[in-house]
Order: sequence, then structure tokens, then C-alpha cells
Amino acid sequence: MIEVLDSIPVELDAESLMKACRIQPMSDDADAFQSLIDKALAIARPKAVYREAFIEDRSENTVVVDGVTFTSSVLARNLANVERVFAFVATCGNEMDQANLPSDDFLAEYWWDQIKAAALGCASRYLSEHLKGRFRVDKTAQMHPGSGDAEVWPIQQQKELFSLLGDVRGLIGVELTDSFLMVPNKSVSGIVFATERDFHSCQLCHRENCPNRTAPFEEKLWSEMSGKPVKLAGHA
Repeated sequence: MIEVLDSIPVELDAESLMKACRIQPMSDDADAFQSLIDKALAIARPKAVYREAFIEDRSENTVVVDGVTFTSSVLARNLANVERVFAFVATCGNEMDQANLPSDDFLAEYWWDQIKAAALGCASRYLSEHLKGRFRVDKTAQMHPGSGDAEVWPIQQQKELFSLLGDVRGLIGVELTDSFLMVPNKSVSGIVFATERDFHSCQLCHRENCPNRTAPFEEKLWSEMSGKPVKLAGHA
């Protein structure tokens, strides 16, 4: 069954966000930023949609979830001892994309994007706690199409993931572009699964200096999961 979460509380830490945006307290920029925070608190409606699904078949490089085939050796290895997963999409909400911002104010647009990311964080955390509480899942990990190195789980598989969730646009306002990116841009999709060990796609990503990195690259895990030798700097 597909479930929608659309009454998610919006909690924004203005002080932390201003610090991340390098805004000096008590400045004109701080006042302008606070006005954007106030606007977000008034209009933001972060949402999530998810589906409890079950693995029907698997191979070394594929996993079949409720009739949908996903191709990823890393996903297959992560789900080797798993029977149930949760496909999901979470978003800051398209209400934030419809906000009227000062025209040609690129700084305000950048700040608003950071606030949208924080609203997405509200949705992601709420979904995680909801799944743990409702389904009695203690420890979980996630994988996201297109996250990490391209070969880990190709972004093109967004199409298959969305197919598990029905009319995602109608349910929570998120749609896929022709290049498989999501709109609103501050949205995330993936599969949640029970696990006994920590896993982050960032551990399999060779991209250095990524602002969104949540864990360092791990050579041993890369070799174990991909079945390939570690890429050396300066080599294809």
C-alpha cells in the first residue's frame, strides 16, 4: 500500500542556517534571511510518499521488488539478506517553488535553496522516524539512484523507482525530468532497508570535495561492493 505523509512539522534552525550561509548576525543580510525563514515557515509543506514492498527475486546484479527490476550489484549485495524494503520519495514541497522571491536577487535565491534543503531534511527525518515506529525497524540504511559513483545505482533507475509509487506528482508534487532529476530540486528518492551495519552511498563515491558528503570514501567497501579494484587518482 502506498502511504503519504503530508502533515510534517517544519522546524528551521535560523541560527545554524545563517552560519552555514556565512551571514553575520545583526546585519542587514541577517534581517533579509530571517524574512525568508518566516516566509518558509508560513508556506512550506514538506511531504513524503512511501511503499512497503517485498523482494521477489534476486541475482548478483539485480533485485526484483514487487515486480519491478532494479539493476545494481551494490543494491543486490545490500539486500542479500533482506526480504522487505521501503521505496520512497521525500520533498521540501512544491509550495516553496511557488514562493515569490525578490526578482533578480541571486543571493536570496541561494538562501532560499538552503532553506528548501532544510525543509527536505524535515521530511527525511520524519519519514525515517515514522518507518521505525510503525514497522518496528531499529537500524536502517538507504540507497538512492544516482547517488555516489554513477555505476553504483544508475540515476536512470529513478523511472523504475517512481513506478513503484504510483502518481508521485499527484500525491506529493514531485516529478521527474527527461534527465531523471526531480522537481522540486530539493527532493530525494530511494529505498530504505533494515541493516546491521552503517551504509552511506558516499562511502562508494570517488568525488572529492562534495558539499553533500555524509561519509568518507572507503576503499575496502568499494572493492567489496563493486567487485572492482579501487580507482587510483589520475587513472580512468
